[in-house]
Amino acid sequence: MSTLAVDVKPFAQSVSFTEDDLTVVLADGRTIIVPLIWFHRLAEANLEQLENYELLGDGEGIHWPDLDEDISVDGLLRGAH
Repeated sequence: MSTLAVDVKPFAQSVSFTEDDLTVVLADGRTIIVPLIWFHRLAEANLEQLENYELLGDGEGIHWPDLDEDISVDGLLRGAH
């Protein structure tokens, strides 16, 4: 018996922050937590700048207009920083 791998595209549903971490909740129920220091612009930003983000597409990426920073959900899942 074989199984068929289903390719599910991960989409961000919400984004939040602690003093040290970026947390992204995905539409499929997973949560990604990465250190802010992975992203220099985010690590240097204040809370107001961090909270001013936009989800790109259907949630394929995150954009911070005040910081000119873009992060893809695929990249986060791969550990890219």
